Amino acid sequence: EICVAVPAPYLSFVRQNLPAHIHVAAQNCYKVSKGAFTGEISSAMIKDNGCNWVVLGHSERRHVFNETDKLIGEKVKHALDEGLSVIACIGEKLEEREAGQTNEVCFRQLQTIVDNVTDWQRVVVAYEPVWAIGTGKVATPEQAQEVHSALRKWLVDHVSAEVSASLRILYGGSVNGTNCTNLAKLPDVDGFLVGGASLKPEFVSIINARK
Repeated sequence: EICVAVPAPYLSFVRQNLPAHIHVAAQNCYKVSKGAFTGEISSAMIKDNGCNWVVLGHSERRHVFNETDKLIGEKVKHALDEGLSVIACIGEKLEEREAGQTNEVCFRQLQTIVDNVTDWQRVVVAYEPVWAIGTGKVATPEQAQEVHSALRKWLVDHVSAEVSASLRILYGGSVNGTNCTNLAKLPDVDGFLVGGASLKPEFVSIINARK
């Protein structure tokens, strides 16, 4: 399954020019349907453009725009209530990893998402270590698998074994055409959240990494 997330002004253009089997997602969505929220994008606007996915909680929304876990949880609930499918992002900063807080941070962020999910079939979780986004650094396969495995175990304890087994957990963080093959072999990595490499020809290699 392929989904491309584009800036809001290009949602309609991209949706009209890609085949139907490729999903198109917005990169953000506010927590209410309408109101005086200048510059925001609503679920209705996303659907008006023929799109049915949205990325929420991306690290840049968290750390550049200071979105809190609570706000992201509210956005997840609203998007699901409005019929959108959600790619919910979690991940730790470099100082948090170095302090041994990776699981603590990821579990806290995931808890707020879990509290607001009504339909797990329309949710994908993306683990994106913030220190590996756009830096050229990438988590080793062992580091990625360790976190993904810990997330699945946490889901067994806090949601259900069924959700833990069926939920798709993506890895995001400087994925490229060179490292994608080894990452795709990991048992708990179900796909990728791709940034800069999605604008390059190697994106095709990443899409086909599991074949």
